[in-house]
Amino acid sequence: MENSAVMTTLVTVLSSNIVGVILTIVFCYIVAQIILKIAFRTLDAMPIEMTLVKFAKNVIRIVVYVVAVLIILDRIGFQTSSLVALVSVLSAAFALAAQNSLANLFGGILLLINKPFLVGDYISAGGVEGTVLEIGLLNTQINTYDNKRISIPNGTISEETITNLSTEGCRRIEIKVTASYDAPIEVTKKALLDAVDATNGILTVPEAPAAPFARVSSYGESSIEYVVRVWTNNATYWPVYFDLMENIKVYFDKNGVEMTYNHLNVHMMEK
Repeated sequence: MENSAVMTTLVTVLSSNIVGVILTIVFCYIVAQIILKIAFRTLDAMPIEMTLVKFAKNVIRIVVYVVAVLIILDRIGFQTSSLVALVSVLSAAFALAAQNSLANLFGGILLLINKPFLVGDYISAGGVEGTVLEIGLLNTQINTYDNKRISIPNGTISEETITNLSTEGCRRIEIKVTASYDAPIEVTKKALLDAVDATNGILTVPEAPAAPFARVSSYGESSIEYVVRVWTNNATYWPVYFDLMENIKVYFDKNGVEMTYNHLNVHMMEK
């Protein structure tokens, strides 16, 4: 009789424990789904880059499921305090081993939050200049003007100065040239402005912030330096730049303006 009573008690305890574990699992699952649904809806409604949204969803999902597993293990009877300590040690070891990757990860998160540039922008960052193809969590893909695809660690970009050349829609071209002191200033300026007029793609007011500009910038030992400033659309920057460079020489020649260069005069003396 005593053995039968003990067995009955044991079965009752085990049954209640199993039922409690099952109920805990069901409860944790339902609560986890509710939390994830609310969190995901909140993230989708926020004005955040999709890459960052996906990353945040994965982090939230992992955290919620880990907490749920710890609650279930505690209900079963495992000592979760030691498990938490082990997870903490492993996390610290992982963070130490992956310092560079974590720096790039946080750099990518900062880029996605602050948005100093977007996909399609023409930027100069990390010693590279080109069009942004992709902003990842660890690296940013840039396509240079000569069609080279370069991957820059986000940690590097986030620590350096970023120049976004696409935000304003147009860019200024500045070219400096030298001319002989023998060429009158007004004649040289006219030649420069004629070259500007002959170049397609140059913007004028009100499309551009300022009208084309040509003035003396400095006086050298053997030449006068002039500066030409014009504005053009981002997409036509380089074609306009090279066309203007060529037209300047053409109109210097037409106006009789000598473009100076280093040369050596040798005078022969007869004895």
